[in-house]
Amino acid sequence: MIESTILIPILEKLERIEDIISGQAKEREALMTVKDVSAYAKCCEATIRRALAKGTIKPLKTTGKKLFRRVDVDRWLQL
Repeated sequence: MIESTILIPILEKLERIEDIISGQAKEREALMTVKDVSAYAKCCEATIRRALAKGTIKPLKTTGKKLFRRVDVDRWLQL
């Protein structure tokens, strides 16, 4: 009886931690390169680079390889 009262809260906390970790993994998967964005948006890479220059789409990472979140790309496509 005592063991179940101790184990249940621990198991619930472990499940929450697992959910958090898996949620972060999904966010990482959602990062896209310029090439990924052009394939997703069905346009050429030059269009993406022009949008970058205009500032209509902002990368998550500005130095090195440009990385975009899928949410930001979807927002840009709705403009």
